[in-house]
Amino acid sequence: MSGATQTRRQFGDGPLSRITSRVYILLVVELLLLLTTLPALLPLLLLGRDRSNLPLAALLLVPVGPAVSAALYALRHQRADLTDLRPASVFWRGYRANVLGVLRVWVPTLLWLAVLAVNLAYRGAVGLSSWWAVPLVLIGVGVTLCAANALVITSLFDFRTRDVLRLAAHFLLRTPGVAVGNALLLTAAAGITAVFSEAVLMLLASIAALAYLRVSDPMIHLIRKEFTA
Repeated sequence: MSGATQTRRQFGDGPLSRITSRVYILLVVELLLLLTTLPALLPLLLLGRDRSNLPLAALLLVPVGPAVSAALYALRHQRADLTDLRPASVFWRGYRANVLGVLRVWVPTLLWLAVLAVNLAYRGAVGLSSWWAVPLVLIGVGVTLCAANALVITSLFDFRTRDVLRLAAHFLLRTPGVAVGNALLLTAAAGITAVFSEAVLMLLASIAALAYLRVSDPMIHLIRKEFTA
């Protein structure tokens, strides 16, 4: 019995098993992200990049929020025992636990961004001067970065929606490195989409989620330390 236990411990602690387990977790999370978002994102891939499609694109992105939240939850709450990997069950547990809270943040965010994008795209038709583009873009960036914080907080902590939004705005200023990191991730995602396609970005979704989680670590640490028992 002791020999089997020792073998199990050595397998779980070895560098090769750690790498293998991480790759396995990322692959499973990637497959589950595709499963939960593909029915909505396939039509998005078929849409032309025309400004008239902006509202429909926002609607099709609704399932992405809960899926990314579940991925963050699975990557954060994976068991320490590397010989007992169950990323799929952790993913679904996080999805069920957080879907309503995430949608309360995600849907208004998409609505705000859709309104801003439509106003930017049709600013001439609605009578906005060209200089309005700058404040509208800045508002869009602020909403996006605040929503990025809120998505992480909702995924990993159990706060009321209004408290989530307050914390998200608070840490936007308190942990500027997180905001900068998220901005760089979003820029990279936009670049991949522009140069290649949304499909390539979808295939890198679990790696992007892991990077998103690592960027948010300082904020997660402070929230756990100061706002949880």
